[in-house]
Amino acid sequence: MNYICNVSLLAENTRFIKSRAQELGFFYCGISKAEFLAEEAPRLEKWLKANMNGKMSYMENHFDKRLDPRLLVEGAKSVVSLALNYFPEKDLAEDDKPKLSKYAYGEDYHFVIKEKLTAFMRSIHEEIGEVGGRMFVDSAPVLDKAWAVKSGMGWMGKHTNIITRESGSFFFIAELILDLDLEPDGPVKDYCGTCTRCIDACPTDAIVAPYVVDGSRCISYLTIELKNEIIPSGFKGKMDNWAFGCDVCQDVCPWNRFSKPTTEASFFPSEQLKNMQKEDWQELTREVFSSLFKNSAIKRTRYKGLMRNINFLQ
Repeated sequence: MNYICNVSLLAENTRFIKSRAQELGFFYCGISKAEFLAEEAPRLEKWLKANMNGKMSYMENHFDKRLDPRLLVEGAKSVVSLALNYFPEKDLAEDDKPKLSKYAYGEDYHFVIKEKLTAFMRSIHEEIGEVGGRMFVDSAPVLDKAWAVKSGMGWMGKHTNIITRESGSFFFIAELILDLDLEPDGPVKDYCGTCTRCIDACPTDAIVAPYVVDGSRCISYLTIELKNEIIPSGFKGKMDNWAFGCDVCQDVCPWNRFSKPTTEASFFPSEQLKNMQKEDWQELTREVFSSLFKNSAIKRTRYKGLMRNINFLQ
């Protein structure tokens, strides 16, 4: 009788978690058992030894914690993986002016998702009880993509982004790591097949092999993570006019024909951003930068970094 009650409670808690995720706007919620990522360990070690993290030295920190969520949350039982769509209604990228990655059109996703996760945890405490856990939004040593794959969210494409058959790949990933037993989901099949469009289209040849990206060559790394005064001259003429991030590998992916515009108003671009012309970017002042990107992820580059990128495109 006790076993039946436990199974019933497990199912009930799992249903609540998935239902509440949908109410909060996440289009996918999948669950994995919190355990050591045995398959990821050698891959991560090999990638780091090849210096494919470039100057992202933080990727070398907390190696064990990246692979075992139980070192991040004491008594962790489940990893809840969540997906939030950011695909815009209109692509603002135009060849004659600096381009921004679609994820940065609206408000900084860290703040938007953190607010949703805070509400999520509050709901869990109200409905289930004293559940211990932490929420993660691309801000801690968590291998988001590995957990997304384990949860059945989608598969890792050859460009290393997660792809879903229903929605493509333009979405953010977040997690709740909880000390709560839940019913785990399982992975889905890889549907990339023989397609190599992302590899062929990468302007800097950063996808060095299927499922392997040399981060130090990626335009997103060069325009955001690299804090040098100048971008290495070897990339001159290869940036495809990207001033912040890059969407090329996703734009060419056939699965993104299924992407649907987000309904999350926080991710909508402002009228000012939509109306920016080439001259406006070249003549951007600190004041306009501060106003235009007040709550944006683009603030990560600071004014100096963004202008470095824009000037490198000339």
